[in-house]
Amino acid sequence: MAAVATCGTGAGSTGSMVAAGSKNNVTSFQRRGPRASGSDSSYSRLVSIAGTRPSVRNGQLLVSTGLPALDQLLGGGLAVGTVLLIEEDKYNIYSSLLFKYFLAEGIINGHTLLVASAKEDPADILQELPAPLLDDNVKKDFDEDACNHKTAESNIKMKIAWRYQLLPKMEAGPVSSSRFGHYYDASKKMPQELIEASKWHGFFFPEKSSSTLNIEPCSLTHGYIKLLQFIQNIIYEEGFDGSNPQKKQKNILRIGIQNLGSPLWGDDICCMENGNSHSLTKFLYVLRGLLRTSLSACMITMPTHLIQNKAIISRVTNLSDTVVGLESFIGSERETNPLYKDYHGLIHIRQIPRLNNLIYDVSDVKDLAFKLKRKLFTIERLHLPPDLSDTVSRSSKQDLAEPSKLLGPGCGVMAGGKKHLDF
Repeated sequence: MAAVATCGTGAGSTGSMVAAGSKNNVTSFQRRGPRASGSDSSYSRLVSIAGTRPSVRNGQLLVSTGLPALDQLLGGGLAVGTVLLIEEDKYNIYSSLLFKYFLAEGIINGHTLLVASAKEDPADILQELPAPLLDDNVKKDFDEDACNHKTAESNIKMKIAWRYQLLPKMEAGPVSSSRFGHYYDASKKMPQELIEASKWHGFFFPEKSSSTLNIEPCSLTHGYIKLLQFIQNIIYEEGFDGSNPQKKQKNILRIGIQNLGSPLWGDDICCMENGNSHSLTKFLYVLRGLLRTSLSACMITMPTHLIQNKAIISRVTNLSDTVVGLESFIGSERETNPLYKDYHGLIHIRQIPRLNNLIYDVSDVKDLAFKLKRKLFTIERLHLPPDLSDTVSRSSKQDLAEPSKLLGPGCGVMAGGKKHLDF
């Protein structure tokens, strides 16, 4: 009984303490509040930047590439502080479109743009950006496309191999529950009022090359030096490096560099087999250092098909965080090959960022193709037709199946290396 009385007394004293605490509006949780709220406010201010979201894998802040399907392949988006390298297709048709998607996404989200080019004036590039699509228009376009292919899909549904049905599906249409990433109409230009309301900086190398600098041997080229100085000034002057804590609202700097490594930048790696790669690799090394300490993300397009030395390509890949290659069918045998009649090219995820990890991630999706529809640029899994008897003769099946062996076992070629499409 004494023990019960003691407990009752303790409860009563506890109740009086709670009452006294509530009367003075001071509790243990409230005393810890100011320190926690300070860190939470800075974190919430960082996450509340328009057009960003934290990664579900490592908490890294992500921005959209302007192509939701590509965001999905890269683990949710492009990590802030990293470099995305786009290996250009031969005629620079589809890589320039991805470049414009990246810039257009920045304008829609109110990000600051830095556009650098040695070929086109940045002001002209902005005038060619695609127009954003509203959710209703996007759904309508996907519904129309689905209706057009409904008959064809229903005819071959019973022919599709069982393992194709078990593969995870790519995100094709808009996701209504998320506003991360937008869709764009490639047939229309972005409204002029959106471009005028945006904040952007342009670097056109022919205009910056008038001044002369004393360049030491094996050092950076004149174009790379001027570009790095320009990027560094924008990052520091506008506070993207976090050096200005008084700035209440933070923002993202989107850096787009076009045709890096081409002779237009004064680089010779595309002209000679044993070209000097020190200038390009040093540029990428310094650029990554600037990005790592700032709220910025960079997309670079590079004509890697013109670089004859494969060792240089390997160094460039190692100095990039994310590497995506585009292989167009234009001018190749695959353009007339019935196996690829529904696609315009292949897309290769060569490297995914290894952030806060000891090993780098490897994409589980290998067989990817892209096609440019009337309005939309889409990325899909490459599905080879299960039976070619409706389109070509049986004697030519072996010739058509030969190029598909380069795509890997996921595209219908058996792991044992059989020449025919066995299912």
